[in-house]
Amino acid sequence: MAKKRKRKTGGSRSSRPSRSTAAPAATGPSGRTVRSEAVRRQASLDRDETRRRRSRRLAVAGGFLLALVLLVVLEVYLHRLNGTERRLLDQAPAAAAAAGCTSVQTVAPYPKGLDRVHIGSPQARVMPPLSTYPSTPPASGPHAPAPLGAGVYSNSPAIGMTIHSLEHAAVIVWYDPTTADPAELDRIRSFFRQGNERNHVIVAPYDYPDQGPAGQLPSGRQMALVAWHRIQYCSQPSLPVAYAFVHQFRFNLYQWGAYKGVAPEKFNPI
Repeated sequence: MAKKRKRKTGGSRSSRPSRSTAAPAATGPSGRTVRSEAVRRQASLDRDETRRRRSRRLAVAGGFLLALVLLVVLEVYLHRLNGTERRLLDQAPAAAAAAGCTSVQTVAPYPKGLDRVHIGSPQARVMPPLSTYPSTPPASGPHAPAPLGAGVYSNSPAIGMTIHSLEHAAVIVWYDPTTADPAELDRIRSFFRQGNERNHVIVAPYDYPDQGPAGQLPSGRQMALVAWHRIQYCSQPSLPVAYAFVHQFRFNLYQWGAYKGVAPEKFNPI
């Protein structure tokens, strides 16, 4: 009789691997759960970033609006005329007629595209004769590399520097030192020496004898008011007329809202 085979035991029942009763993997068969969570997290991040961007835009817009309001308030405050300035502007039309003044004239650019070149550049090695400029005194054209500072001058300043100042929105009150009424000249010089009235204004005699007729004011003219591409002549000097011209054609924060000029570098100082 054949012997029964002994059953091989692989250990106790408790040692056998038990079937898992844990929940299915979080990823699932296709990983949809993980992807969904990632999408939710990204959507939350996107919403946070959108809120941050919106907040930044609102802050920038609010700052811009506040700056604009402050600028308007500053403009209204700074543009206020004092009593003397207002009286001069009111007197200017009658004073212009009494002083034999022309209207403000537009001056053409210097020819051949040299209206703004600096002396010493390849286009203009030296200062050209004043007779080549479209107006007397010049209202633009080849000029020195540095501008002339604002102020009242007893002697005729370097003409090339004065032209550069015009490019920076200065106004020049030129006068004939041999014929102009000394009393009215004193009024003009005293007025433009004070405080903000000096800003962007040059008062000087126009006397360049080595330049021939172009080195003197035109015959019968004792005052010439010059800005970039603008000029006005008067047979006699007049403070109200000079101030009215300055009020329109100089650029500075004191009365920038009144500016009617065309100076290409009006934000640059002199």
